[in-house]
Amino acid sequence: MAATAILRTPGEWYARYTARGKFSALSIGAFDGLHLGHQEVLRRVVAMAKATDSVAGVVTFDPHPLRVLRPAEAPAMIATLAQRLEGFERAGMEAALVLEFAPAVAEISAKAFLETILAERLGMGAICVGPNFRFGHKQAGDTALLSATAEDFGYEVEIVAPALLRGEIVSSTAVRTAIGAGNVALAAELLGRPFALTGRVQAGDGRGGAVLVPTLNLAPEQELLPKTGVYCTETRVDGKLYRSATNVGFRPTFGGKALSIESNLFDFSEMTVNGPIELRFWERLRDEKKFESVDDLRRQIELDLEAAKEFFRKRDASLTRP
Repeated sequence: MAATAILRTPGEWYARYTARGKFSALSIGAFDGLHLGHQEVLRRVVAMAKATDSVAGVVTFDPHPLRVLRPAEAPAMIATLAQRLEGFERAGMEAALVLEFAPAVAEISAKAFLETILAERLGMGAICVGPNFRFGHKQAGDTALLSATAEDFGYEVEIVAPALLRGEIVSSTAVRTAIGAGNVALAAELLGRPFALTGRVQAGDGRGGAVLVPTLNLAPEQELLPKTGVYCTETRVDGKLYRSATNVGFRPTFGGKALSIESNLFDFSEMTVNGPIELRFWERLRDEKKFESVDDLRRQIELDLEAAKEFFRKRDASLTRP
């Protein structure tokens, strides 16, 4: 799979593609989480690009526009920018334009954005978006404007219906709600992959080893975290993926005050005290609770580890079943 070219200004895009006679098939949006609906839109972009020998591209924003326009209403982001860019690459995007969303960008009218950025700079020959797509100053631009100006600016428009899961619309809001409630299994269905936290290994207080087995502690980059509790997870560290059980919480048995995310990794014996780490959430096992003694906690951890291993045994069996 070819790496996605990451561009930061419309001028970079123009020099790389448009000035050389290359048109583009695009989609535009925050794409937070890159859920099933986003994935379908990007699949259509790739198809349109292949049909017209164009660049399959995506325009996204950093930070999220609401951070600039209405900070109090800005959502907790599901994914980091790095995760979004990885998702664009998985989807087959040849190029991604990451626009810094500053007040000056927010002031550009919808028609000016279409004419000066999309048509002139990016050479847009096709665009694919969802039915609720809005753009431009005060979100005055919509799919109706795209369709009305398509002939003037020489591009095709495709509106993709929302993805549905058991009759419900798949959206970033639905993903956030599921994760906030601890329903990471539903989040995985909406995303088409498990919700993942990324960050760095951080030093713990050493209690994990004293209780049962050593744990790895994650300092997350994400804003959105799952509800406190114990989860079946997979942990990628040092380039390897390990199955694991993870506690998200405050460790009330030890009188903890700060939130911690600590994982027991199966078949892991390395001494890792720093470096990148990724944590994928598959299933919630239970609420976090305070135990009367360390022995009671140790017994519960043993049960949690076995429950997590049983989850993965059943999952493996379902994947191999004809």
